[in-house]
Amino acid sequence: MAKHRVSRSITVNAPAERVFDLVATPSRHGEFDGSGTVGAPVFGPERLSGDSRFGMDMRMFGVPYRMTNRVVEFEEGRLIAWRHVGPHRWRYELEELPGGGTRVTETFDYAHGLAAYYVLAGMPARNARGIEATLVRLKAVAEGAGRD
Repeated sequence: MAKHRVSRSITVNAPAERVFDLVATPSRHGEFDGSGTVGAPVFGPERLSGDSRFGMDMRMFGVPYRMTNRVVEFEEGRLIAWRHVGPHRWRYELEELPGGGTRVTETFDYAHGLAAYYVLAGMPARNARGIEATLVRLKAVAEGAGRD
């Protein structure tokens, strides 16, 4: 693992396009968030693209707040990352697998400043747990999408 990054991966038995559509749709984020912090979207496009801005209702340690995010990395169907007021980034990378399915890697990248604060606040370990739970939920949502 790179210094100042927390990453976890999972294999999802769904095409990358389906998984990417979930991650690129802010109104769906609460469905697969495993951290317990993501609420409903407040503003922004229905589907994210490069340089999109979107706001979310959030809750951490029982305290509600709103967060404005900006997409800072974007490759349709493969990569999306956003940041908010802090310099760190949340990144999703998708890789179509030869036998079918998609490898999804979620990364909390705090290499862009304030790393010492994040470490002292225990954020890397907390975010690792949230990422692991998020990926399990994302897998369940993506694999269940379109099946009735």
